Amino acid sequence: MDVQRMVLNRLGVFSCAKISGVLYAGIGLIAGIFFSFFALLGTAIGFASEGGGAEALIGLFFGVGAVVVLPVLYGIFGFISGAVGGLLYNIAASAIGGIEVEFK
Repeated sequence: MDVQRMVLNRLGVFSCAKISGVLYAGIGLIAGIFFSFFALLGTAIGFASEGGGAEALIGLFFGVGAVVVLPVLYGIFGFISGAVGGLLYNIAASAIGGIEVEFK
């Protein structure tokens, strides 16, 4: 079989940032779902106990808000870290060479 070796010398910084932002937003969604589940569980426990009405409602708002806020924050920070990572890769690859990739 014919094997081609190529060297990855440069990454598109914006491309890395977009992919990283989307991946981290997905992770944020999963984290938000877990956070929301535990907040709703705490809300149910708060309503079951005596005098836990107002505190339980605050937990409910935090739980529902986590499904929206965490993916957005994770996506933003993922985008920034992907851009920084792509930029640092380009600097390192120009100094010492890129990653060698083998294709068949």
